[in-house]
Amino acid sequence: MDTNFQPVTKRGPRGKYRQHSQEFKRMVVELAMQPGASVARVARDHGVNANQVFTWRRQHAAGQLGAGAPVAASEFLSVVVAPPPAAPAPDQAGTITLEVGRVCLRIEGRPDPATLALMLEQVLR
Repeated sequence: MDTNFQPVTKRGPRGKYRQHSQEFKRMVVELAMQPGASVARVARDHGVNANQVFTWRRQHAAGQLGAGAPVAASEFLSVVVAPPPAAPAPDQAGTITLEVGRVCLRIEGRPDPATLALMLEQVLR
């Protein structure tokens, strides 16, 4: 049996972490929060990791990046609440179609609730 041994190499220290100014962080965050902006692209363009930009965004929203008002994380959309569509009047007839496997049940008109319940119980067994 051949065994291929790979030497274990010890990595050296990672080096010094880069320190970014508050102004740089705010500028990157503001660019990343523009409508249609890609956080990954903004991070790549400025030589930082996208995860770091997300961390800076959270810090900015919490007011931890110094002066300047936090940028809104999202914009509000207007919502119009419309009344629900009118239900059909009780005297109007309708059609109910229920297909379960090979069984197709079609009911037209106004079925008796008790009869409908009995039929559904038999079909759904």
